[in-house]
Formats: sequence, C-alpha cells, structure tokens
Amino acid sequence: MYVTKCLADGIFEQGQLNPYGNIELNPFAAVLNYGQGLFEGTKAFRRKDGRVFLFRPDQNAIRMQLGAETMCMPSPSISQFLHAIKKTALANRRWIPPMGKGSLYIRPLLIGSGPILGVAPSPEYTFLVYASPVGNYFKKGLSPLNLYIEDEFHRATHGGVGGVKSITNYAPVLSALTRAKNRGFSDVIFLDSVHKKNIEEATSCNVFVVKGNLISTPSTDGTILPGVTRKTVIDIARDHGYKVEERSVPVEELLDGDEVFCTGTAVGVAPVGDITYKGRRVEYKIEGQLVSRDLYSILVGIQTGIIEDKKGWLLEIE
Repeated sequence: MYVTKCLADGIFEQGQLNPYGNIELNPFAAVLNYGQGLFEGTKAFRRKDGRVFLFRPDQNAIRMQLGAETMCMPSPSISQFLHAIKKTALANRRWIPPMGKGSLYIRPLLIGSGPILGVAPSPEYTFLVYASPVGNYFKKGLSPLNLYIEDEFHRATHGGVGGVKSITNYAPVLSALTRAKNRGFSDVIFLDSVHKKNIEEATSCNVFVVKGNLISTPSTDGTILPGVTRKTVIDIARDHGYKVEERSVPVEELLDGDEVFCTGTAVGVAPVGDITYKGRRVEYKIEGQLVSRDLYSILVGIQTGIIEDKKGWLLEIE
C-alpha cells in the first residue's frame, strides 16, 4: 500500500510503498473523533494481452480535491494522486484477475491522522492507497436487483456533505440497508429529505430511469454523489442517441419507468428487476433489448479494450 503524510504546510511529502498492514493512529486523531476523512474507489483492468489499464482515475482525483476543500483538508495534487494509484496497482499487479474474471479495486483514503481535542481541522493528514481483487459487487452478479424505497431514513440534506465522498456518509445508511436486506432486498433508494417525493440515490450507487428513449437521473445538487460511472454512462448514452436529463425525478416517475438501473464503480451498470414502495411492488423490463445492458456492454468494452477509447478515459500502467 502507498502511504504519504501532510503536516501544517498543506504539502504532501514523497510517499512510499509499504507492506499491507495496520496503521497506527493517536486516540485523539481527527478521523476517529470527528470523522474527518474521505475515500475514493477506482479499478484496474487486465486485458487479454496482459496489459493493465486504469479507468478515469483523474476524475477520482478531482472529486477528492473538491471533497477535501469542503472538509477543510489538504489533498494530493492530481499528479500525486495518479502516481500513488499507479504505484499501488503495479505493486499489486499479480492480484489483478484475468479479463472477464474481475478487476483490482483500488481504495485511496485521506484522513485527519493528527491529534486534536477541540473541534477543528487536524494538524496532520495521511493519504494512503490500498487494493483488493474483486468480482461482482452484488452476489447475484448481473441478475436484476430488487430495491426498496426508504421513506423513513434519509441519506443527506441540502447544506450538508451528501455530494462529498466522506466517510461520514456511509455509517448512517446502515440501518436502512440492514433492514432492507433482512427483508430480502438488494439495496434501498433514498428520497429527498425535504419533500420526501423525489428519488436521490441508493446506499452506494446512482439511479437511472428509462422511459422510451429518455433516460432520467437525479441531478447532483449537493445531496447526491457525482459518481464517476454515472458521468461516464451519461456521456455514453448521449453519444449513442439517448436523451439524458439530470433533474428532480419524482418517485411516481420512477415507478412508471420501462427500465431502472444503478451505476457505480463497484456495481458497474446493474439492472433493477423490481422496486417496492409503500407495499406496492413494481416490476421492470429485464428481457430483450435493454438500455442498461447496452450501456454496460459499451462501458466494459471500453474498459477492456474491445471498444476503442475515443475520449482518453484509459490510463495504462507499466
């Protein structure tokens, strides 16, 4: 794993690769006491010829910088971020699955590691990157998801950090997620906390609704994470003739859709088979020509080199 530190000057020192293992933290560390931390997630893909590529890691670097600004944290430069990702991927190259068998999930983590007792920014920060080989995020693989619309718990509110990939955004969804899984659902979709009528996102992925040639998804207005896969899928869809709208999406429109799918670094593009809301279960198209399947095929095709990368999204590591 790659590790570097930053003191009060806001400059990250030259990092180094260490054997994967535990890290030491002061009990007063800002991340432990006040949750001052951010993380990202990206993947390395192996092609048939053995070459390894990263997919749009610069977008993760930019998102971490924006999140760090919100959380009063310094962040690595884009070049430092990419250097750390590449070094970590190369050091763990033997763990990257063969093409079609999975990928290497890479987790950059920025935390306030310095001791602070009062509520204030940390005096020291640690940036580290570690990795793990992964298969499909959901145990059912590409089988359609079954989701539950949560109207009791809320993921984020306007003026908060819902649009930031903060570590503090994930523990609060566990109650809703656990309850949904205990009832047999794959995940939950949260509603906006003000009107409780517009969909937002699932616990770890963005949501899209398909109606004819129109694809709609909630806009990233501060309560929804601007996913890298979300952004990519929107670009791919528009390039292939679909009309894509980023706006408020009422729950009724979701329930009236032809298709629904989720996107994320972990899930890729995952079709939704059914959604339950207030006791009503709605089923969606999961056979034949699916928009989600087409978009998924194009995305994976670009990532694995089957389809030409015309936008410069891939970064080869050597």
